Amino acid sequence: MNDISLAMTFVLVILAMYLSYKDKIGLEKEIIIGSIRAVVQLTAIGFVLTYVFDLDNSIATTLILLAMVYNASTVSAKRGKGIEHVKKISFVALLAGLVTTLGILLLCGAVTYQPSQVIPISGMVVGNSMIAAGLVFNHLKENFERRREEVEIKLCLGASAKESCASIIRQTIKNSMQPSIDSMKTLGIVQLPGMMTGLILAGLPPAAAIKYQIMVAFMLVGAVAVTTFMASYWTYKSFFTELEQLRQS
Repeated sequence: MNDISLAMTFVLVILAMYLSYKDKIGLEKEIIIGSIRAVVQLTAIGFVLTYVFDLDNSIATTLILLAMVYNASTVSAKRGKGIEHVKKISFVALLAGLVTTLGILLLCGAVTYQPSQVIPISGMVVGNSMIAAGLVFNHLKENFERRREEVEIKLCLGASAKESCASIIRQTIKNSMQPSIDSMKTLGIVQLPGMMTGLILAGLPPAAAIKYQIMVAFMLVGAVAVTTFMASYWTYKSFFTELEQLRQS
């Protein structure tokens, strides 16, 4: 793809802005800001990654991974505004998902700790985990507000904090993991994911590209599971006092 062809694809962004304007959705500003940020950020990271790949330094690679987790945790934490220690919970949950997934891939020999391999893979892991964590915070806030009376009744009947909201936690985990599971179910039938498509466009045989995509599908579900469970079982405690009483909303 040449630069002119790439520039012409901006027509799709204009289309999205037009549809938003026509129906008075009000997303025109967000769309243009997002488009500009995407171009600037991707261009900048392109130069950075070129340098890091050439440097091939484990410390520099690790620092980049930590920066990715921190930025992603900041974004997902916004979904949990008002939740105590939400930034800390988000960071640790995302980091746990990344370390677990990347650790297993390294132990299995699926990847090596080289920047050209772990940075792109970590980007996919952290990105999907970020969305899952955001869903966790959002669902917990909504459910504790909507089912407050139910939780209080269970507490009055002698249930512990965890027992009183067990169904909320389970439903939150299910709802937060469902998009990743649905995506895995439709691989190869409804969608050909970005990594597989990119490898095929780069000239790799489809049979070889499929192997990488299967690995990606497995690692994303694993990372999302770790992040979702950790975030859910840590966050619910923020809705209770030390005496296991429901906090005032």
